[in-house]
Amino acid sequence: MPVPVPQQRAEAAAEASHGADLTLLVIEDDPAGTFTVPELPAAAGTKVRIRTARNLTEAGRLLTDDVDCILLDLALPTGSETRASGAGDAAGPDGLATLQHVLRIAPGHAVLALTAQDDTALAAEAVRVGAQDYLFRDELDGRLLSRAIRYAVERKRADAAQLRLTESALRAQENARLERGLLPTPLLEGSDLRFAARYRPGRSRALLGGDFYDTVRTPDGTVHAMIGDVCGHGPDEAALGVELRIAWRALTLAGLCGDELLSTLQQVLEHERESEEIFATLCTVDIAPDGRRAGLCLAGHPAPLIARQGRAAHLLPYEDGGPALGLLPRARWPRRQVDLGGTWSLMMYTDGLIEGRVGPVGTQRLGQDGMVAMINRQLAEGLAGEDLLEAAVAQVRELNGGELTDDVAVLLLDRDQNAVRRRAPDGERGRNVLRPRAANPARAQRPPL
Repeated sequence: MPVPVPQQRAEAAAEASHGADLTLLVIEDDPAGTFTVPELPAAAGTKVRIRTARNLTEAGRLLTDDVDCILLDLALPTGSETRASGAGDAAGPDGLATLQHVLRIAPGHAVLALTAQDDTALAAEAVRVGAQDYLFRDELDGRLLSRAIRYAVERKRADAAQLRLTESALRAQENARLERGLLPTPLLEGSDLRFAARYRPGRSRALLGGDFYDTVRTPDGTVHAMIGDVCGHGPDEAALGVELRIAWRALTLAGLCGDELLSTLQQVLEHERESEEIFATLCTVDIAPDGRRAGLCLAGHPAPLIARQGRAAHLLPYEDGGPALGLLPRARWPRRQVDLGGTWSLMMYTDGLIEGRVGPVGTQRLGQDGMVAMINRQLAEGLAGEDLLEAAVAQVRELNGGELTDDVAVLLLDRDQNAVRRRAPDGERGRNVLRPRAANPARAQRPPL
């Protein structure tokens, strides 16, 4: 008959204190009656209780949650239970087949293998198969057995803890690879614009949050940029943000823009969100091929920051913005035309950058005005490009007095009209390939912002 698989002990029981009493289950069948369990001395106040089973069926009934260690006689005859389980098909010697059967029905218990002194090969193989240690029947005494039980129990606990750590590390590595793969790669080949971005998720030990961004160049030479924020910053919000970003890229490459694009994105959000309370803010910018004009759409999102040559940075107009995606079923998002000029820098960001606390007691928010003042100070210090974004995120964190609780995404696009003229001969402008980071920063031309 099949042997019932006992309920395994809870983690709390497996991690009991060292001073708790232990229970030993002895599985042996000695027809001659020559084997006896030696009397076990109490060590450091710990007592060892003994249960004895003559076969695997009886062991299955006695293998309860309070058993800490199993002493298995490898000379135990292989019964029908082991053959029925299939353990003896490829186990080799009967002793190892019996051991594998015990390990299968008691994966959370420490196991000691008992064998004859002249069978060291079988003893070593038992440890390789999964026993914590082995003992020779002829040399067994109470002190040795007591020490072996405690060693086996602690080794099993350590192995279980190491296994949990390894599994956790593997899951973390897999999640990190997945999240890195979900971050966007800008498609800007042939553009004269420079690109930089910084991303910091609010979740501890995460690489991806509810914020998302992307930048692509369509065949007509228009550069499209987007940044958004799904309310919340957990894994569900991160997944929804990735879906919206991919949908935005596909719709943009298909030729949609402005209100038509945002209306379609709202349909995607409504179909993919977990509840009707979930919404997302969004800012989209489409920059004309000549780099001097742009169309701006705001869906409940903070307005971008622009700095033109010889002028302080300031916010773009935001009065004509529409509601966040997912709030109103038939909303509209007007597209506003913006003159950029010849040399400019455009910074798009999520509210995580402006909602950090400032002040001596941290009761005030940085806000958009505080962010604009901070960026202008950093511009005056000569910071630009990725250095500027890195300094901005670091200073916001410093003002907050520690890690920011919300996700932060910042995207920077800029154009230097003079650099464009130097790089491209007449009739060949637009053939340069934009790289997010120059191979040699010392030789790279810095953007104006």
